[in-house]
Amino acid sequence: MPDYLFPPSPVTGLPIKGQASLFPVRRVYCIGRNYAAHAVEMGHDPTREHPFFFQKNPDNLNASGVFPYPPQSSNVHHEIELAVALHSGGRDIAVDNALQHVFGYAVSLDMTRRDLQAIAKKAGRPWEIGKASENSAPIGPLVAAANIGHLSQGKVELLVNGTVRQTGDLNQMIWKVPEIISFLSMYFELAAGDVILSGTPAGVGPVVRGDRLEASIEGLGLLLVQVS
Repeated sequence: MPDYLFPPSPVTGLPIKGQASLFPVRRVYCIGRNYAAHAVEMGHDPTREHPFFFQKNPDNLNASGVFPYPPQSSNVHHEIELAVALHSGGRDIAVDNALQHVFGYAVSLDMTRRDLQAIAKKAGRPWEIGKASENSAPIGPLVAAANIGHLSQGKVELLVNGTVRQTGDLNQMIWKVPEIISFLSMYFELAAGDVILSGTPAGVGPVVRGDRLEASIEGLGLLLVQVS
């Protein structure tokens, strides 16, 4: 065993529906503005151009059902997203072969310090200060593609305190899951344990402490999150 200076951080493991084993997370990639209506509501042209990405940290994924409101922000927004978990990877993956690398899917949230993201955008700086705070990616259990197939359509919905805030369909993605995987693999060597958050439909908005979030994607069930 290597002699580390201090104990290394534990591997983030995600629950898998119907299995005792955990899914070990390697990296977390996120695609930006992947639904046209969301691009418009954020003040951008939804024209299909090259996709762009940012990253979260593996331990930002949070399966506890509780989202602690992060510091240094007074405007934290919810964004419901389909999470795609890979069991294999590689470089320059062809679109037609991309889905063979997918282990499964989950309902997830990209909780965003929108005020800090806006400052970063204006200054031309990276987004991580707005996107990669602790616990910023609540996530439900992974559902194996072997059990449900691959998701290309299905209702996406988020309620806050019982009121619908976001609704859409997976078929509204500008860049579909196979295209996302293929494009990412041109720039990064993808591998088992990588998780991709695939973008959010329109209707993003703020949350406050005490809010109850109900996030659902057809075929994957319900993710309940309490803002604390």
